[in-house]
Amino acid sequence: MDFGTWPRLLVVDVEGNGQTPPDLVELAIIPVEHGRPVPEAGRATLIRPPHPITPFATRVHHITNQDVQQAPRWEQIAAAVQTDLTGCWIAAHNASVDYGVLKRHLPEWKPAGVLDTLRLARATYSDAPRHGLDALIEHTRLDLSTVQGRRHRAGYDAHATALLLLDLAAHYPTWDALTAGAVPAGMPGAPAPDHEDQTLW
Repeated sequence: MDFGTWPRLLVVDVEGNGQTPPDLVELAIIPVEHGRPVPEAGRATLIRPPHPITPFATRVHHITNQDVQQAPRWEQIAAAVQTDLTGCWIAAHNASVDYGVLKRHLPEWKPAGVLDTLRLARATYSDAPRHGLDALIEHTRLDLSTVQGRRHRAGYDAHATALLLLDLAAHYPTWDALTAGAVPAGMPGAPAPDHEDQTLW
């Protein structure tokens, strides 16, 4: 894989407050440049949601209402986040979730494309017993010793997902081959249907 052929790519992860639909309580954006994650060039921030964080959500990501009491509200950072994401590909594990939450918060934003490492891992490691992020970290024996934070926090999960993406990318010869397996149907970046192959009217 020639990483020099990759467009600008950002790995994203969001954490929510447990409400339906969820409000953001944490967001991480990590660029992948020249075949490596660059967390210091990204963004990781807590966000004060308009509705309280539920006890169930806190049990998952360990973010409490007190933790976000002094954090910026979404309206204060939305423009900057949209600037960060504009014109870029994004990647996430089970990307429809992260993309859906971001799209709801940034209705005017559309990424260049969306890579789903869950979809890609199912195609690449079909023999893996499970394809959740924890199971894939174990299956691929990813070295997370330099990753800051803890599991289920946005910065940690985005960094781990970036490393997983690079592990998966090693199985594909080109960017086009990678995206063919990684972009969910109907998502930005998916190939357009070949209408020439449609012979029924």
